[in-house]
Amino acid sequence: MTPRLGLGIALAFWLAGQGATAQVALDGLVTAPADAETTAQQGEAEAAAAEVADPEALDAAEQALANAVPDLDDWQSRVAAAEALLGTGTGSSLALSRTRETLFGWRERFQALGSLNAGRIATVQGQISALGTPPESGEEQPAIAERRIVLNRQLDEISAPAVLAREAYARADGLISEVDSQLRARDTARLTTRGPSPLNPSNWGEALQSGHAALNTVVASAAARISSRFSSGSIWPGVPLSIMYLAVAIVLLARSRSWVSLLQDRVENSHARGRAIWSFLLSLWQIVLPTLGLSALILGLRQLGVLARSGDALSQAIFGAGFIVIVARWLNGQLFPQGEQGGPLGYPADVRSKIRSSGVALGIGLAAILIVAALMANAGASDASTGVVTLPLQVLLAAILFRLGYLLRHAPMDRAGKAGSSGRIRVSVGLLCIIVAIASPLLAAAGFAAASASLFAPSVMTLAIFGVIIVLQKLVYDIYAPSSETEGAGPLMPVVIGFGLFLLAVPVLSLVWGASVTDLAEVVAQFRAGFQVGETTISPGDFLTFVLIFGGGYLLTQFVKRQLKTTVLPRTKMDLGGQNAVSAGVGYVGIFLAALIAITTAGIDLSSLAIVAGALSVGIGFGLQTIVQNFVSGIILLIERPIGEGDMIEVNGNVGFVRNISVRSTRIETFDRTDVIIPNADLVSGQVTNWTRGNLVGRLILPIGVAYGTDVEKVRAILLEIAEAHPMVIADPGPQALFAAFGASSLDFELRMILRDVNWKVVTTDEILRQINARFVAEGIEVPFAQTDIWLRNPEKLHPAQPSAPAKPVEAPSDGPSTAREASSMMDASDLHDTDTDGDADPDGPT
Repeated sequence: MTPRLGLGIALAFWLAGQGATAQVALDGLVTAPADAETTAQQGEAEAAAAEVADPEALDAAEQALANAVPDLDDWQSRVAAAEALLGTGTGSSLALSRTRETLFGWRERFQALGSLNAGRIATVQGQISALGTPPESGEEQPAIAERRIVLNRQLDEISAPAVLAREAYARADGLISEVDSQLRARDTARLTTRGPSPLNPSNWGEALQSGHAALNTVVASAAARISSRFSSGSIWPGVPLSIMYLAVAIVLLARSRSWVSLLQDRVENSHARGRAIWSFLLSLWQIVLPTLGLSALILGLRQLGVLARSGDALSQAIFGAGFIVIVARWLNGQLFPQGEQGGPLGYPADVRSKIRSSGVALGIGLAAILIVAALMANAGASDASTGVVTLPLQVLLAAILFRLGYLLRHAPMDRAGKAGSSGRIRVSVGLLCIIVAIASPLLAAAGFAAASASLFAPSVMTLAIFGVIIVLQKLVYDIYAPSSETEGAGPLMPVVIGFGLFLLAVPVLSLVWGASVTDLAEVVAQFRAGFQVGETTISPGDFLTFVLIFGGGYLLTQFVKRQLKTTVLPRTKMDLGGQNAVSAGVGYVGIFLAALIAITTAGIDLSSLAIVAGALSVGIGFGLQTIVQNFVSGIILLIERPIGEGDMIEVNGNVGFVRNISVRSTRIETFDRTDVIIPNADLVSGQVTNWTRGNLVGRLILPIGVAYGTDVEKVRAILLEIAEAHPMVIADPGPQALFAAFGASSLDFELRMILRDVNWKVVTTDEILRQINARFVAEGIEVPFAQTDIWLRNPEKLHPAQPSAPAKPVEAPSDGPSTAREASSMMDASDLHDTDTDGDADPDGPT
């Protein structure tokens, strides 16, 4: 019995055991409840559905899956070997990694086969749905019941291959998880296992012998190769080529940087357009040319026989070490340049020089460790000997990193003497460098060599990666913003590109800190598989479909809204407020339809979120009731249109013109050019005065007061004459000058008039009042003002009789009242006789 046949028979027994629930498990669209009173017709349907799970049908399903996967037998053997490897737990990390790669490829294939026959399945499900739900009574037309049985059997047949593929996918995914678990356990053990300490004197002798043997091995191998070529005479044909390689290497390594620097200075000092881009591109030659020189050096040494012609570990280590030094010099030169310019980080010149030298020294130290480790590995030295030899270099590198972190903490301050957000980040980075510089040699000295190497080298590489990102971001800013721009927010695109650079750096940082390519592939696979929301799986494809359709619908809605507002609606007889209401309504409906179509097309099922939506509605009802109230009020304003854009309204004591009506609030512009945001609920439930609703005609009432004794008819004639002559006052109905009341100090009139445009109310008031004032002055008509007369009953008490002989003045105490206060204190309420506030002259006059 083949594994495929065994899998098919097992699935057949499972389906047969499920009986009537097999249809529910395969398709949730058609659900027939089973109760104790199931009719004979339902029993026949269940029996017919159970017949689908026979071995012959499953063999057909397996054959369909085998046709899609021709090498299915290879999958069975691979998965059996993987289970055996995981069962023993003694396989090497290399074997586990290769097994994982194999399983990963199979899982990708089965994931694609999970949607096998998807179109046909959807068609059959639609047919079953078209038949409707079986009646609860069980009495169904025989033709419909027979058709339902046939469709269910067909659905089972075409769904079986996809079910088997999903089962295989789950199996591969579980095995991959087991492999990852074992690999993580081994990595944890490697980092936490303590080896021999380099500080143990018993390891020093072996380390010295291993180091001496490593040097002797390199020298002896080079001497043997040179001697062999001398004796055979094969060295002489390669000498000219070797000399040429070495000459090119010396020139490129010694002079290429200075040549590129001269060209950069000429470009930067010129006023050519795009000089920032050309300067950056020229700086890249400081990496390319020395790297070519390094390659020429290795080729020349190989021609002479100093290095082996094949790609041995020592040659690779020399090339890698040299490349590290070249990149370190270029990167530190870009981040902390020489001269007066502060560079992208803005440190002072002296600090930049120290940081630059520390960064280059750090690269040289890493290169030295790389070469020493290669020499020790070439000689077959033990880990203890390698740790003893490299410990002094590690301590030196830790001291350099400590100094670099200390210098990075000197962040530039702003005018207020504080470090900005970028300054705080640099201070934190410097502190982390100091911590790594202290912890790394301590771990190496304690015997945790793997943990020390996994901490120090990735930390330095992380600094280099962030340095490259900063250099590229500076280039983007130089492209989009002028170099003279030092203030202002600047353009948005450099910020977006910088964020994208940081996102691209995440996978690189993951690889630096120990992640493998398969780990990144696993993250990508999980991302492609999507995430679960209820019973719906949302994949990146679904999300991209939603974004594209919704974005297209939104743009189409905005286009239609703009065309309606600028082209279609102005040709109708609809007023401006109605036009704005129609365009706004079309916009809201369009956005709603775009979201609905995007959700439906992307296959996002929101029915599972009904319970969550019901729970959220309670919170919305209590916590967001004000926002919901304003939203509903905004819709009412757009439908009823009691106010429109351009109307002059008065609400809550604010008078101004309506400039915008949104869903939540309305913005009005007052006469002093300030914007007032009014919630829509206040406009619907409160009292609103619309001065320009329907037309611009409005009434203006001016109160006028004249002194008692003035000729009333004369005043009325003057007021009517002035009002009728003003161009803003309409003639029908004409203005009215009414004698309103006898005031406390004046005869009160009201000048009432209808204005052609109420928006000119303030200007008209100013002009008419100035004309009235000029006519009153010319006609001698007095405009009274409030007066108050105070009458004293006994005024003699304020001036007592003077004595015959002058008495010696008595000084008032220093804290006593002043003369005015003493006189005021001598008056009491009984002395006040009469108070006249009517503004009329008294015949007796005040005393």
